[in-house]
Amino acid sequence: MVAKRALISVFVKDGILELAQFLAERGWEIISTGGTAAYLKQHGISVTDVSAVTHFPECLDGRVKTLHPAIHAGLLARRENEAHMATLAELSIAPIDLVCVNLYPFFTKVQEGLSFADTVEFIDIGGPTMLRSAAKNFTDVLVLTDPADYAQAMEYIEADSVPDVFRRMLAGKVFNLTSAYDAAISRFMLGTEGEQEFPQYYAQPLVLSQRLRYGENAHQRAALYVTADRKGAFGGMRQLQGKELSYNNIRDLDVAWKAVCAYSSFVKNAEPVDGVRFSSTGNSVFTVALKHNTPCGAALGDTVLESYTRTFDCDPVSIFGGIIGCSAVIDKAAAEIMAKTFLEVIVAPGFTEEALAVFSAKKNLRLIAADIAAAETHDCMAVDGGLLVQSRDNRLFEKWQVVTEAAPTQAQIDEMAFGMAVAMFAKSNAIVVVKEHAAIGIGCGQTNRIWAAEQALERARQITSAAGKANAEVLVSDAFFPFADCVEKAGEYGIKAIIQPGGSIRDQESIDACNKLGIAMVFTGTRHFKH
Repeated sequence: MVAKRALISVFVKDGILELAQFLAERGWEIISTGGTAAYLKQHGISVTDVSAVTHFPECLDGRVKTLHPAIHAGLLARRENEAHMATLAELSIAPIDLVCVNLYPFFTKVQEGLSFADTVEFIDIGGPTMLRSAAKNFTDVLVLTDPADYAQAMEYIEADSVPDVFRRMLAGKVFNLTSAYDAAISRFMLGTEGEQEFPQYYAQPLVLSQRLRYGENAHQRAALYVTADRKGAFGGMRQLQGKELSYNNIRDLDVAWKAVCAYSSFVKNAEPVDGVRFSSTGNSVFTVALKHNTPCGAALGDTVLESYTRTFDCDPVSIFGGIIGCSAVIDKAAAEIMAKTFLEVIVAPGFTEEALAVFSAKKNLRLIAADIAAAETHDCMAVDGGLLVQSRDNRLFEKWQVVTEAAPTQAQIDEMAFGMAVAMFAKSNAIVVVKEHAAIGIGCGQTNRIWAAEQALERARQITSAAGKANAEVLVSDAFFPFADCVEKAGEYGIKAIIQPGGSIRDQESIDACNKLGIAMVFTGTRHFKH
């Protein structure tokens, strides 16, 4: 009986010694290269160097090792094809029955800030080529890329019966891996800007992060994938406590953290726009509450406790079962108040030990420490049979144009910027009414803008009336006013300053209405629809 042959060449050595020992004990010839061959020899396993198979030395600093007909003919020859086997015999090439290969760590190396030339050296050529050859001929060649599959493969080999369904699954995993690997290389080479922002073929290197209990509803299956070639916000999140995150938790968590990061980038640390600076927010803490993927409250405060309390007061009803995002480390004082309300998730840069002790009594509450600011450049949305891809909404204002006779005060300017940083995450049509850096009225998801305005304005009046305060002065709109009705309604509620993108064919109607009512209006030139 002709001995079977296995070609083993791995970067990650997990489990490889056990697999090689298992094969060697059963009479398999082990072919290997470079570091893998040295590693196996050090552990007493007999190895045939690949150069002894190809009769050609490794060359070009190791770039060429296995790229040879003696390897690929041995992988691709179909055993039931007499002509193929006759060709192998004529060329004195023996078949290869198992390939175990994993790849140079391009996914991680591309994130390390190496030079372009150095990063290129971590693009694996021989590994993917061998894997693809073996996978194409999976009925004859067992191909392993994942250490998690080694044990099952050994069981089948021991039984001398490897099911075709298992062979095909392993082959599928090869192309699953190489497609993501190639996508990462493509993204590295092309970049994501200019003419290559939307390449002919759109591929993202995504790796499974966790399987979820269910999707948006209990009968739907779901999983979370994260980018393999760059560490986005979710790659830097650590769950410190609580139940497993659900699909809906993750969607809300994404928006909550993006809103926190947006406030910091677009308002707190923003450069002046047309000479206008947002100056009075200082080192304030920003907190946002979300429900059903849209903000239900947001506020600034000098401390986490003050910021959270003011956010809670924006809508004490909707926050129940909600998600909290905060720009500062959660301390004990804030934790004690937060713990009084049923919350699903809290995400922040961190939690003090005292805060964690307070939250420990609420075992199901999910606490997420986030280390990386949201910075992805594009958004994707699945459609039936395709994918919508767009650059991310990452600019608050294009311009700052006062279009009315009245001009906003500096205090109103700061309120406007704060409110727009909230409105850009509220479902359209979105109207946000702001008082003292709190989004006390949020009207969103309405099918016309006047309904959204009425909802936000009435909610804001309820809040100010209950507190014995004067009406709010600032109204923010994510998109232009198609009619003057929103301005007129705002005037009824005492609004003194409005900010909106402008761009409607009826802009002058809104401007005239503002001038009639003594309201200052600013056009930004940037719409923030969120469907």
